Amino acid sequence: MAQQPTDARRGSVAWALVITSVAGFMAALDNLVVTTALPSIRADLGGALEDLEWTVSAYTLTFAVLLMFGAALGDRFGRRRMFLVGLGVFSAASAAAALAPGMGELIAARAVQGVGAAILMPLTLTLLSATVPPERRGMVFGIWGAVNGLAVAAGPLIGGSLTEHISWQWIFWLNVPIGLLLLPLARLRLTESHGPDPRLDLTGTVLASAGLFGIVYALVRGNADGWASGPVLGGLIGGGVLLAAFVRHGIRARNPILPMRLFRSRAFAAVNAASLLMFLGMFGSIFLLSQFLQGVAGYSPTEAGLRMLPWTGMPMLVAPIAGFLSDRIGGRPVVAAGLALQAVGLGWFALIVEPGMSYASQVPALIVSGIGMAMYFAPSANIVMGSVRPEEQGIASGANNALREVGGALGVATLAAVFSAQGGYESATRFVDGLTPALWVGAAAVAVGALAALLVPGRRAAKVPGATPVPAKPLVDAAP
Repeated sequence: MAQQPTDARRGSVAWALVITSVAGFMAALDNLVVTTALPSIRADLGGALEDLEWTVSAYTLTFAVLLMFGAALGDRFGRRRMFLVGLGVFSAASAAAALAPGMGELIAARAVQGVGAAILMPLTLTLLSATVPPERRGMVFGIWGAVNGLAVAAGPLIGGSLTEHISWQWIFWLNVPIGLLLLPLARLRLTESHGPDPRLDLTGTVLASAGLFGIVYALVRGNADGWASGPVLGGLIGGGVLLAAFVRHGIRARNPILPMRLFRSRAFAAVNAASLLMFLGMFGSIFLLSQFLQGVAGYSPTEAGLRMLPWTGMPMLVAPIAGFLSDRIGGRPVVAAGLALQAVGLGWFALIVEPGMSYASQVPALIVSGIGMAMYFAPSANIVMGSVRPEEQGIASGANNALREVGGALGVATLAAVFSAQGGYESATRFVDGLTPALWVGAAAVAVGALAALLVPGRRAAKVPGATPVPAKPLVDAAP
């Protein structure tokens, strides 16, 4: 009889791992699954470049600005309850995206998808932590992180395969039966829990959301409306003022969604700056390169997804080695080297890109970029966790992942603005004319990120009192 509680716990751990991993896989997958479907969506629904940008950014932006608020909702109203709400919203929005008759409806559905993902994703780890004994969390979190990493690697390939062999709508329909299956399982198999501090920061959430929306809107509309036009200037200036107010709120408020005191740590400030710049360059480049592989190189959606794997799939092979190296020599040199390689890969591609280039000539640049991305992920998470006190690790991880998603949204908007200023969709030559300077901007952003990573204190520098730089997974591990 004494064995029954242990067996029950093992069963609950297995169920929690399966439910949270599959839910996290869906949310992470939708970051990149749409990229290889963009040409087909444009052909079917019409729309200009800015519409394609919003198809990606509507998801990443709402995901980013509401990520930490979603975690706070779970603390306040119950983590399992809000996980179910987030899963329901995500599944319903996926169905709405699949049924969208036009670009406006698709963009709106993608924004609601991001809301659902922002609620469910941070709660996957808190629910898992509540179920798994401390001595087993390393292994279980490792599995959870690997599944999320697989979503990033497989996103372009899954999106391309579904688009080519069925239709682009199925990149969204795929989520619906999975969500419907997970809802009763989560209700029956997950244990309810609440956080220690249930207060919500509505003011901070509104300031961050409105400020980021204003800036991204201005970047998206700048070339079309003119950079001196009223709406564009209003977005840039108003967004900047609102973000400044958000920073002030984070300094003065009693319980802000993002306490600015965390940035007093040089390690935390530097690694977050590096993360934002990394995702800015990477996300914006993938957005354009996935269209180049189809519209210019002539590959099918499936072929384009496969040809992205040397880049997006490399973390599955190199990340364990990067983790080992960071344990031996510290995270700073590994992260800085990884970002430098990512910048070299993007610059390499910018040097050689031309309308008639062969895939063989692209492979070295893709591999270098993939190795660089893989070297960044795990060590950067450890730096974040080791830069704050143990009781602050949850909010620090949430902040890091929110800034990554913000970087992704800004990257798509910024690199697309450069692309549309110099090129367009009229011909292969015009596309490359816009792609080349956009890739150089992406490479420059990641290179500056590498310099920021060098500002992280070395292993022998004074550590944060009480901080525990153990291998810990971020709330959205490897989700660009």
